Parts: sequence; C-alpha cells; structure tokens
Amino acid sequence: MDARRTYVLVALAAVGTAALVVGLVAFTRTSPRAAAETSTTTSGRAPALVLDLGLRTDPEAVALRRANRLYSAGRRRAAGRIFARYRSVEAQVGAAVSAWPNGTVARLDELAARHPSSGVVLLHLGLAQVASGEGNAAEAAWRKVLARDPDSEAAVQAESLLHPRFAPGKPPFVPSFAVPAQVARLSPAGQLAALERAARGRDVKAKLLYGSALQRLGRPVSAERQFATAATLAPGDPEPQTAAAVGLFSKAKPELAFSRLGPLAPRFPRSQSVRFHLGELLLWIGQLDKARQELQIARREGPSTPLGRTAAEFLAKLPS
Repeated sequence: MDARRTYVLVALAAVGTAALVVGLVAFTRTSPRAAAETSTTTSGRAPALVLDLGLRTDPEAVALRRANRLYSAGRRRAAGRIFARYRSVEAQVGAAVSAWPNGTVARLDELAARHPSSGVVLLHLGLAQVASGEGNAAEAAWRKVLARDPDSEAAVQAESLLHPRFAPGKPPFVPSFAVPAQVARLSPAGQLAALERAARGRDVKAKLLYGSALQRLGRPVSAERQFATAATLAPGDPEPQTAAAVGLFSKAKPELAFSRLGPLAPRFPRSQSVRFHLGELLLWIGQLDKARQELQIARREGPSTPLGRTAAEFLAKLPS
C-alpha cells in the first residue's frame, strides 16, 4: 500500500491508470458472492491489519510499516513488540490486532470510546468483529467510519467492505496531462506540497492534479472539493466536468455520479475523458457490456494517448 502511495503521485497522467487494469479486471471475473466472501475476514481467522500512514517517513512510520508487514506475513508476536513501543492511535490499533484473539475486540472497543472519530480504529474494530463472527456489529462500525471520518483511507476501505458487489476502492479521476517535470522530480511529500500550492489559485489543471493526488492518498472528500471548484471555474471544459462527476461516486448512491457524467457524453461527444471515465465507472459497478462500449469509443478518440492506451488494456483483459 505505501509503495503504491509513493509512485502514484508521479504518475498522475492517464498512463497511471494502467496499474488498475489487472486488479479491476480480476474483480470483474469474480462473482458477486465470491467478492463478498473475500472482502471481509473469515470468522475465526486473525483480522486484516491495514494501517495507512500516508506519505510519512518519520521513524515511527517506518517502524509501523515494518510491523504491518510482519503481521501480514503471519509474525504477529514480532509485529506486536514493535507496536508496543509507540502510543499513537495507529500503534495501539496494531498492538490490539497483533494480540488476536486475546482481548482484541475489547481493546479496540476501548480505543473507539476514546477516539470516536478515528476511522482507523473503527475500521479495525469491524474487521475484528467479523473475525469474531459479529457481522452486524462490524457493519455498524464501518458505517460509523463513513459518518465520522469520511475523508480518509479508512472510509474508502469501509465503503468497500459495506458494498462488496462493487470493485474495491474508488474509481480514480485520471487527468489527460502529466504533472509538471519540476514537480515530478520532487519527493512524494514535496510533490504533494507543490501540487497544493499550485491549486490555491484559479488554475483549473492545477486543481485537477491536486484533486487526483488527494484521491489516490485516500482523501476523497478533499479531492471532490478540488474537482467541484475546477468544474465551476471551467463550465465549458469537459475534463473538469468529468472530474467533478467522478468525485461524486459513492457505492451507496452511484447514481449521483452517473446522473452528472452521463449527460456529458452527448454534450461533449468527442471528449475522450468523458467516455473513458464513464467506462471506468461502469466497470466499477460491474456493467461490463456497457463499459466495453464506452471504452471502445474512448480508444477510438485517440488510440495513442495515455487514456486511449489504458482503455485498450482494459478492453484486452475484460472477459469475453
């Protein structure tokens, strides 16, 4: 997860979407029932541990990432020893989950009482409850994540767990233009800071790039605000209008995004961005035949562009 965070900031051009092809197409080959069964932790098994530390590079973040890797490799005791050295919320979540099954749910319940707006706590409380056979309680915890900490990676993950019939995560808006070269040469944190500074003004492209970065860093609400502002600044430009529509996507109410994105197709019939993202959103909800039609149109609008090449990759890997 954290390695993906690093490269995704320097790959904001449409070609970056190619990394989604394999995972998304794998989802489309999985039945809804199988997707639901594999999206949550099986009862009785240790719950998943999915700490998100963003772009942090401080010593604690480095240690917690190592502990998370140890946990994922089945070395829970070793992971627990590292988590026990720190007192941050993330470390306490890691320590509680690493102790599974000894008091994990109780410790996470206590953390949730002390930090009622922490998405990372509520997400893992739900995962531990599923592993304990408490599915209804888990759903309640995940709904709290969406209500209390919506602008977080935990909320993105909670939404996926609540709606396993859709592809995991959120469909990203992918700009048709690249990050400026002087920004791409910076560290990931430097890139984000530079994109944020550029987006403070009225530059529509800057807002789209910054919104795209925020989206990939698990901040969907902040990203949607950038997209909405860009759309207001450029009402006749299909790309920011497309971004604003994609930013509205939610698995509880996908019609909100489609009601805004769909009308853009006849309004901007030659826009590759509109067609590509319409196809992408259709893939996300499992409408493969309609997605294929939109992606074919997107490819025809520019086969050699980054969006055109990515559309071709989707089409090549979709089940026939």
